Amino acid sequence: MADILPNSIPDLDEVRARWGSFAWTAENQAQARVVVGRYPPGRQHSAIIPLLDMAQRQVGAETGTQGWLPIPVIEFVAKYLDMPYIRAYEVATFYTMFNLRPVGRFHVQVCGTTPCMLRGSDDVLAACYAKGMKKGQTTGDGLFTLSEVECLGACANAPMVQINDDNYEDLTFDTTTALLDALARGEAPKPGPQGVDRRTSDPEGGVTTLPEMVEENYDYRGRWGAKEEQA
Repeated sequence: MADILPNSIPDLDEVRARWGSFAWTAENQAQARVVVGRYPPGRQHSAIIPLLDMAQRQVGAETGTQGWLPIPVIEFVAKYLDMPYIRAYEVATFYTMFNLRPVGRFHVQVCGTTPCMLRGSDDVLAACYAKGMKKGQTTGDGLFTLSEVECLGACANAPMVQINDDNYEDLTFDTTTALLDALARGEAPKPGPQGVDRRTSDPEGGVTTLPEMVEENYDYRGRWGAKEEQA
């Protein structure tokens, strides 16, 4: 890995020079109308979360990164929804899905909550450190930003990491290393469990109960009713 870049907020004049003229792309403009149209007249402020997310993704597409929300971009979304800037800023600072400073192409968010910690999240972090990452910073090549976060809801498959929009689970030092190497090579690793024989949160080796539910929403009521009648 190249040297680490400090993950600080750029100088405000620099940010305004780069993002002061931010506007929706034609595609996002059309989608923004759809999103706002989901809410009753006068309730357009309710669209703030999806529109901030869309703005962050647009910034990401323009910078070749996971995306972040410069102040002028937050101001743009607030003005679009006719709401005070501070209300939009409150939302952006409350939800960790929004990045308030630049990040790399891959935002590596390692879960360090108790289930993941007990199952080996320290090994996941060690693999990240071995690749030259540091918490809260971006690698000098712009590829990876590392964060340690709270529960991401995949406790059954701990330890896990969220990278951009995808979860990677059942990780070890070696499978985390392989995952990071694949991303660095420009590959797209399959999300979900890594290195174990399981489908989503099924037991390793496959399901042992209700096997018909693997392929479809199977109705067991007839079978259970027949057993009750026999009893």
